[in-house]
Amino acid sequence: MDSRSHTPVTTALRLCLHALLVGLLALTALRPTSGTEVVVLAGLMAALYGAGALAPSVQPHTRAAGVWLVALGAVWLALLVLSPDALWVAFPLYFLQLHLLPVRRGLPAVVVTAAAAIACFVLHHQAVTPGTFIGPLLGAAVAVATVLGYDALFRESERRRELIEELVSTRAELAEAERAAGTLAERERLAREIHDTLAQGLSSIQLLLRAAEHTLPVDAPATAHVRRAREAAQDNLAEARRFVRALSPPDLEHGSLAAALSRLASRTSTPELTVRFAVSGTPVGLPTPYEVALLRTAQSALANVVRHAGARRAGITLSFMETSVSLDVVDDGCGFDPGATDRGRRSPGSGGFGLPAMRARARSLGGTLSVETAPGQGTALAATLPLPVAAEGRTPGEGRATGAGPATGERGSVAGESGGKLFEGEEAVA
Repeated sequence: MDSRSHTPVTTALRLCLHALLVGLLALTALRPTSGTEVVVLAGLMAALYGAGALAPSVQPHTRAAGVWLVALGAVWLALLVLSPDALWVAFPLYFLQLHLLPVRRGLPAVVVTAAAAIACFVLHHQAVTPGTFIGPLLGAAVAVATVLGYDALFRESERRRELIEELVSTRAELAEAERAAGTLAERERLAREIHDTLAQGLSSIQLLLRAAEHTLPVDAPATAHVRRAREAAQDNLAEARRFVRALSPPDLEHGSLAAALSRLASRTSTPELTVRFAVSGTPVGLPTPYEVALLRTAQSALANVVRHAGARRAGITLSFMETSVSLDVVDDGCGFDPGATDRGRRSPGSGGFGLPAMRARARSLGGTLSVETAPGQGTALAATLPLPVAAEGRTPGEGRATGAGPATGERGSVAGESGGKLFEGEEAVA
């Protein structure tokens, strides 16, 4: 009779309602003054009630529930005509009508039922007293208050249940995101450690062995051993670089930094925020730590734009210069007070995308991070890293065997002022 989940409380209420109606019908039928017709009608109403209570189709606010209540009301009215004791059956009917019918129909049904109960006294020439009117009306008022109060509590309980489910789901997603972030951070740390220690050491060993090989006579017995040692060091250096590439962020696994930034701009763009990406200068290959640092800085900056800036446009520019590479992220949002970042919404505690973390990442590679912003004036962030000195005939900055090729595209520009200026130039495609 109800699609709601049956908790112990609701089950007890249902059983009490069943017992009340059946008990009142039995009281009406078993009175000494009750005739055969009264017993038959009472039994018919009990059977009809049981059939409806067990029927799956009888649910609140359905047509089947309305038909069932009309049938119950018709039998009850017939029983009321034969016996004044049937008056008390009105009380469980109140609860049924309010529970199964919409409020706009349940309240009139209760009023009609109360009026029929009061008319029963007049029909059977019973003594009319104030209790004749107060009793049915008071019962109707109690039923209305009880049912409406229960419905309000049920709706509040459902809202709380949904909030709890949403909270549990959000906590699970947050835990998964934290695990993923921890995994990526550990991958970056290992890549940086391998690059800064093992790879650099093997590279130094290779250079020293090459120098030793050049100083030894070609036919000297040690020359062959030195050559094999140099080749082993070279092979191990290549293996270390493969480890570094394997531990790099997924966005850098199958393309250049420019391509990863272009994908980031596309993913971040929404109907409310347009993000453009441009490449300036002649792209050169960058070591993996450089690419990771610039990609993470762009991700952090765009995360702040999405969460806090309220911007309509943002731009990412990757600029290659003779001795440095620069990443600029500009938005036309609300800006902020740079002096309050430690206590404001853009602090590290607000989600891990704080300016101190970006500065520390740039500083670890000998670079700088600058921010130009003011409340209501937009934000311009620039991270600049010095290119590594060329070694062994490689292009300056070359450190990745793959995924660091040049990206092509027209030169674009983003207005560098932090005052929410319009973005100029065509978007470059990486």
